[in-house]
Amino acid sequence: MYIPEHFQETNPERVSALIEGNSFGMLVTAPDGVPFVSHLPFLFDHGAGSKGKLLCHMARANPQWRHFSSGGEVLAVFQGPHAYVSPSWYSSPGVPTWNYAVVHLRGKPRLIESESELETLLGRLTHVYESHLPSPWKPNLVGERRTKLLNLIVGSEIEITDVQAKFKLSQNRQPEDQQSVIEKLEQSSNQTVVAVAKLMSGG
Repeated sequence: MYIPEHFQETNPERVSALIEGNSFGMLVTAPDGVPFVSHLPFLFDHGAGSKGKLLCHMARANPQWRHFSSGGEVLAVFQGPHAYVSPSWYSSPGVPTWNYAVVHLRGKPRLIESESELETLLGRLTHVYESHLPSPWKPNLVGERRTKLLNLIVGSEIEITDVQAKFKLSQNRQPEDQQSVIEKLEQSSNQTVVAVAKLMSGG
């Protein structure tokens, strides 16, 4: 990913927050040079290994997990909030642009196919996405149903080897222009746009 120095984000807490707040990401492989993408919910274990680990699962019918056997790296992409920025908001000349935040994680995948590991993974995913609901659903997998359902999926653990984070938030503009952009974005009725203003303010 092309990252000018002033847009590079190196704060691990901000990087982790973006991934965890936008955990439905894209998993990219390129067998024989042809890109293949799956859209999946991820768990980011930032304390595991030197750079963290990603956990996810996909349908066994999805051919992408077979790409892991090549031993190569995969790419996970997490898109944060984004917003159009008008040059009319600046006090000095400018051009139309887009403010956004995105994280790319490269890593080496390991398949998770054992029933016990898969069940643990599903339990963690379920807890993350159900715990905030008034009546959280629980898998409660038992007997033949448990075996049948677990056989329909393949899990993966991706040991991260490289982290690239780009937070393009008008850092190349004068402070008064940055403040003007924040104020204009805060006026939007679109919460994604407002989230860009929050990131620009250090949130």
